[in-house]
Amino acid sequence: QVQLVESGGGLVQAGGSLRLSCAASGRTFGSYAMGWFRQAPGKEREFVAAISMSGGSIYYADSVKGRFTISRDNAKNTVYLQMNSLKPEDTAVYYCAARPRVGYSPLLYEYDYWGPGTQVTVSS
Repeated sequence: QVQLVESGGGLVQAGGSLRLSCAASGRTFGSYAMGWFRQAPGKEREFVAAISMSGGSIYYADSVKGRFTISRDNAKNTVYLQMNSLKPEDTAVYYCAARPRVGYSPLLYEYDYWGPGTQVTVSS
């Protein structure tokens, strides 16, 4: 089992940047593929980015491709989401999630563990 806590959210102007972090408890972080998801008010939770267990494979939603970068540091039990060129439509609560599989997935139901989320607000 793994516990996840996100940090790094906040208020930023359009065009700005934020770096989200997700710290995981336990010694088995390297045994999980990780994902970032987001949920805007009144909308369903959606996939943002995912990274495989080793970090060798990465996948992005089309809406963030070229602007967001997911990475992980297994020695620090942390996964990151660097967000550049932020837009007002990126405003949402951002969640990290873990699945005990080698490969990534864009599907919410394939993730077993979730953090409480961190709010990102982008003003126009």
